[in-house]
Amino acid sequence: MPIIKSAIKRMRQTSKRRTRNVTAKRDLKGAVKTFLAKPDAKGLSAAQSELDKMVKKNLLPKNTAARRKAQLAKVAKDAGVKTGTAKKAAPKAAAKPATKKTPAKKVAAKKPAAKH
Repeated sequence: MPIIKSAIKRMRQTSKRRTRNVTAKRDLKGAVKTFLAKPDAKGLSAAQSELDKMVKKNLLPKNTAARRKAQLAKVAKDAGVKTGTAKKAAPKAAAKPATKKTPAKKVAAKKPAAKH
């Protein structure tokens, strides 16, 4: 047990951070385990989202998360999971609403500069 005031505070901070990090890691493991037990698009999305959160919180290196997401995607592909990455094409007629044209502003003709 530390005696110095700053060391006591540092211990409190470390304890709080550790609790927060352990909870986040547990959530990640749960999401991945759920997806692996029953691969579906929703589970894949949840697991990848948890990985992104871990990177955002600096609990996991970016490349590690990318590697794990790729592994999850491979499992999903092998299981025949349909992901919602394909975008539907919107009809061209309804794509842009018609806008009103504003009349052009009249510009006054410039007078020549007066000679001094």
